Amino acid sequence: MGLIPELVKAVHDAGYREPTPIQRATIGPALARRDIVGCAQTGTGKTAAFALPTLQHIDETAGDDPRIRTLVLSPTRELAAQIGESFASYGRHLEIWHAVIFGGVSDKPQVKELRRGIDVLVATPGRLLDLMGQGHVDLGAVDTLVLDEADHMLDMGFLPDVRRIIAALPKRRQNLLFSATMPPEIRALAAELLHDPVDVAVAAVAAPADNVDQRLYFVDKADKRKLLLRLVRDPAMSRSLVFSRTKHGANRVAQFLDKGGVRSAAIHGNKSQGARTRALEAFKRGDISVLVATDIAARGIDVEGVTHVINFDLPNVPETYVHRIGRTARAGASGVAMSLCDDEEREYLVDIERLVGQHLRRVEDHDFPPSSALPPMTDLEGRRRAPPKRPSGGGKAQGRPAGRGQPRAKATSGRRRSARRSR
Repeated sequence: MGLIPELVKAVHDAGYREPTPIQRATIGPALARRDIVGCAQTGTGKTAAFALPTLQHIDETAGDDPRIRTLVLSPTRELAAQIGESFASYGRHLEIWHAVIFGGVSDKPQVKELRRGIDVLVATPGRLLDLMGQGHVDLGAVDTLVLDEADHMLDMGFLPDVRRIIAALPKRRQNLLFSATMPPEIRALAAELLHDPVDVAVAAVAAPADNVDQRLYFVDKADKRKLLLRLVRDPAMSRSLVFSRTKHGANRVAQFLDKGGVRSAAIHGNKSQGARTRALEAFKRGDISVLVATDIAARGIDVEGVTHVINFDLPNVPETYVHRIGRTARAGASGVAMSLCDDEEREYLVDIERLVGQHLRRVEDHDFPPSSALPPMTDLEGRRRAPPKRPSGGGKAQGRPAGRGQPRAKATSGRRRSARRSR
């Protein structure tokens, strides 16, 4: 597809061999510096579709200018963090530096990273405007703008902020806009920003199988592990796959279940390949009944006879929910998908039920009912009702600890540009 060897190696390192439809349609025109408007949902491979050509362009045109070359705008901090991780993964064999900035955490590590000089900035609009106002961000050298999940930005009221940011960019640049849907406001924005764009559209993520019994348990966060233990002690749950949002969370869940007498193992990116293989083989043989996994580690897992999929943490990306529960009810068999939802995750439930086009069946008669009132049913036509009140002390960043520096693509290619960045 015209990608340089360092990027091909990084893609292979990540376990991919064949491009997805949106990658086939996008990478070539993007390498040719065409503007692109893409209609694609999360889970279709669109992050690599814009990250790979962007990284290649920066590598091939690198100089000593320490200013930002690519700006990626994301509506949420969770998605921004995921995009940053993708740039770190795909850019691991290049000396290309990036940072991720979003609100809800201290801006000091973010400002420090910006001062050191970066090539790619992934940002949420609010925090970016804040740091621009303080004089910490120079967008004068940006030659590629990526707007990801533009319709979500519209839903969250970010379009005025996006327009203010765009006004600070150079007029000559490549523009890549991606959106799951194309409402009139997004079409108007695309017509305003893009020059002779290539139109790319891919099919939406498939709906869950009809033979999956989808159940929902509202529970306080502090009681989640106790409820999970009670559920997996059921003899009918002979082979259960449990999803955790974080690596440390997966470890804690597996350890808690083991202490409770349920043989379990965790697999995630911090585990060695040998340990992950042993855990998976034990799960396949039936030596352990519960496998706790992160989404990344679960890629490529294809185990027959998974009776239950349990979302210990609700995913913040609704398409991920569909991918997760698709691990059960395969080859015509039936299966059960259970989701444990705490107060902070209730907004994710809105997106999940909207995507799958149905309300998950609520199980209210269980041993650990939540301390707060249950939320009303969401409107599946897309008109969201008022969200439930969050508990006091909310606002904690999801997916990234406060105060921690942002990830940067590790330099291993040997093509150093030491004048750009003092170490």
